[in-house]
Order: sequence, then C-alpha cells, then structure tokens
Amino acid sequence: MDKFHEHTGIAAPMKVADVDTDQIIPVRFCSGVDKTGLDAALFADWRESPHFVLNRESFTDSTVLVAGENFGCGSSREWAVWALQAYGFRVVLAPRFGDIFTGNSFKNGLLLVELEQGEIDQIWKEIDENPGTEVSIDLQEQLVRMGDQVFGFTVDPTRRQRLLDGVDDVDLTLQYAADINAYEARRRQSMPTATRITA
Repeated sequence: MDKFHEHTGIAAPMKVADVDTDQIIPVRFCSGVDKTGLDAALFADWRESPHFVLNRESFTDSTVLVAGENFGCGSSREWAVWALQAYGFRVVLAPRFGDIFTGNSFKNGLLLVELEQGEIDQIWKEIDENPGTEVSIDLQEQLVRMGDQVFGFTVDPTRRQRLLDGVDDVDLTLQYAADINAYEARRRQSMPTATRITA
C-alpha cells in the first residue's frame, strides 16, 4: 500500500446523502477480484446522465470527492473502494461514512475525512462558484486546506499511522514472521501425529 502524507487535487461535489455501495458500484460489476475496468463501473448507473457531476468537464480529473451524509452505507462491498481508487480518488470528505465502508477504505489506503456539515457546505459553495477548485488534505497535520480556509479533522490514530507508513494487514502480519515461524516449528513438534495405515 502506498504511503499517504498529503494530497492536493480537484474536488468534485456529490450533494447526495446516503449514497450506498450499490450506487457507488452496481452489483453486476462485483465478481472476482480483478480490479481492471472498475473505474468505468464507478457510479455506472448515474453516469448515464449527462448532468452527473463526474460527466462535467471541470470534474473529470477529480481526486477528492466531497460527499454528503452517510456516504458508503449499505452492504459490505470492497469493490466500492476499489472503484473509487481506480477512478483516481485518493480522499473522500463527508460528514459521516458507513461503518463497513470505512473499514474497507482504510484497509485499502483510501483516506476518509469527516468534517462538519457546515464545513462541507462551505467547500461545496466554493466549488460551485469556482469549478476546478483544488483541496489539500494533510494527514500528518490532520488539516484540510482550500484557499485561505482551513478545517481540522481527526482520524483514528492506528488507521492514521498505517496510512502514513503505507502498511496493510499483510504488511503488519509479516512484521511478526519470525515469531510465527518459531511458533509453527514448536507446534509441529508438540502436536500428535497420525500414522497412515495401508492395507
């Protein structure tokens, strides 16, 4: 997993509450673990509308999504995170996120930042007035910057450190490889064995 310290990118406004994982990526795209083409599957049903935010030229290269309340609610679907990342999103800002989506995001290196609804409204207003506005997210300092506006946020310390270090569950486990190997060696010697009897 790549380290995450700071990111600056064009912010896309998604002024919709309760966006669930089936809206982020419809179930018909969720088979296997191949991530190829998931960028095209992101918000696939909504992207059929020419008025959808990601179809607007100002936001086609967005890497920061500014979403509404309870983004990522619904079923456990890791593809939702993969699709957002495949499209190019590095950060999602919202007042609140779905619990399972939150876990999946941090495990895959997608930063979720919770801000107050009033702060999200300020960002939306700036984007409306100036499409193509860039937003900077500093995970080390836990600050969101947009022009001369600065918003503070907090991330669970363990999740924050994992993103800063760029380590996932496998990396964390491999830190204990020597202990695991020693345990396995001891266990094999102490466990009973069965003798195969052939007729």
